[in-house]
Amino acid sequence: MDTENKKFIIETDHKKEDCRHVAETMEKNEKEQAKLRLMRALVERQDPSSKVADDFGVQEVDDLMLRRFLRARDLDIEKGSTMFLKYLKWRRTFLPNGSISPSEIPNEIAQKKMFSQGFDKKGRPIGVVFGARHFQNKGGLEEFKRFVVYILDKLCEKMPAGQEKFVVIADLQGWGYSNSDLRAYLGALSILQEYYPERLGKLFILHAPYIFMTVWKLVYPFIDNNTKKKIVFVEDKKLKSTLLEEIDESQIPEIYGGQLPLVPIHET
Repeated sequence: MDTENKKFIIETDHKKEDCRHVAETMEKNEKEQAKLRLMRALVERQDPSSKVADDFGVQEVDDLMLRRFLRARDLDIEKGSTMFLKYLKWRRTFLPNGSISPSEIPNEIAQKKMFSQGFDKKGRPIGVVFGARHFQNKGGLEEFKRFVVYILDKLCEKMPAGQEKFVVIADLQGWGYSNSDLRAYLGALSILQEYYPERLGKLFILHAPYIFMTVWKLVYPFIDNNTKKKIVFVEDKKLKSTLLEEIDESQIPEIYGGQLPLVPIHET
């Protein structure tokens, strides 16, 4: 067989593979859409308020929101619906005014530990948190939980159209036992996984000291498998190169060799 014929056969095989992949993707999307319609019907039957539109006629519970909960439960309609209905109930109770005000989290803001920082190559907003600046304070666990929700909502607000995820850089430089707060860590994890499913795109953990791993071993069993896949422990010597795989240099914080200054999240 001559070279031209071999090349033609290879190209034909590639085209067949591409067509097969497109067909499989379309079939998968159609199945997901069908399940999404069933889930919406189930949710609206159990909680009619979920189909209420806002002042501009936009449905508050859109398909993208429902899809995140459906995917978080591996496309199981009943489990996804149960999870979403639990979220609606929580949201109304925890955020009776619709959002958290900075005046509700003064002790957390005063620690200056959370910043909002640019976008990655996929258009996902980036948050930067400094673990060594977290200490238990007089606001207690409830204020910390409000702070977590405030942060997550802020990051979600920054998402451009069509984007559903955010990225977090967790810097543990200087972290010690005085910063250790297991109840807060588990509380934040619970809020993220139960009420903001499929929102985390990537979590980069920087400068993790050896003593942190003691606490990490206690937290790790509570992290679901999907979330575990998104966590990256970054080696100090590969810090910038690892970040550059996901983030353009123009969007990386100055302290990591990039070009953007850090901005406290409550000032964004």
